[in-house]
Amino acid sequence: MEFDFDVLTAHQRYKLMASLIVPRPIALVTTLGEDGTVNAAPFSLFNMLGEDPPIVMISINKRDDDSLKDTARNILRTGEFVVHLTDEPIAEQMHRCGDRLPPDESEVDAVGFTTTPSSAVAPPRIVEAPVAFECRLWERLETESRHILIGKVLRLHAREGLVDTERWRVRLQSYFPVGRFGASFYTRTRDRFAIDAADLEPARNPIDEI
Repeated sequence: MEFDFDVLTAHQRYKLMASLIVPRPIALVTTLGEDGTVNAAPFSLFNMLGEDPPIVMISINKRDDDSLKDTARNILRTGEFVVHLTDEPIAEQMHRCGDRLPPDESEVDAVGFTTTPSSAVAPPRIVEAPVAFECRLWERLETESRHILIGKVLRLHAREGLVDTERWRVRLQSYFPVGRFGASFYTRTRDRFAIDAADLEPARNPIDEI
């Protein structure tokens, strides 16, 4: 099967790309509204772009009336946001943060998350998330359909015990993030396998740490 993207509609291109490029990591992003409301929303067009500088990207679609989503509006106004990674225990709450609420109503409160102050940016971070990256807007791109926001990571917060700081390894045996598989479908990350793992320490499971 071959598809000419020049003759497809934007919706058709989205359906093909978003359904085939899976699973995708999910960024649960907190920002601050003008009145101080804590906004939280999930985005699966998200990834790490590099480590020097340490940058991550989130792509936020424009609404049909060309208006900005709360997350995009808040980031463009303040230049600050926090990206959280989602694991199995908070997957349902993450999904519910995608419900559309008025700008002065907090998704964090609506789903029962707990927040704590960040160290370097104004938006708070979510306590229940296993990982949080405090970010400052580094660069932005705008297309006909999206705002592509690149953030520089200022601080990383990880659940206690998740990172071995002596060996700089992540303990995967206690880290089970979920990925987006399109629409309301998600995937777990428990089924793991190693390739060419002969050089790993024999006393350790090759999928325990990366």
